[in-house]
Amino acid sequence: MIMTLAFLNPSRAFDGARNAVSFIGHDGMFEIRFFVEAAALASRQERKATMSEAEFLSAFDAMRPSIQDVARDVYSRRRSNLNTLSVADFR
Repeated sequence: MIMTLAFLNPSRAFDGARNAVSFIGHDGMFEIRFFVEAAALASRQERKATMSEAEFLSAFDAMRPSIQDVARDVYSRRRSNLNTLSVADFR
């Protein structure tokens, strides 16, 4: 049986050490961690160089449906429980 990736928990957080926004998906009972690099979020914004943590989180919220689509695509290819989404994944 193939499980589909679901995003049941809407929480997200900025991870300063990774310079990325983290969020969680679920494949059945397995928790799948994702990070979206700040550069991927900034590439879609006008104020790329000066974005604050709050602006990265806001950009994530605005892009959530497309981020989740990209996360599903990346996960279907890698099947890893830890995935980092970069600018290249959004092209």
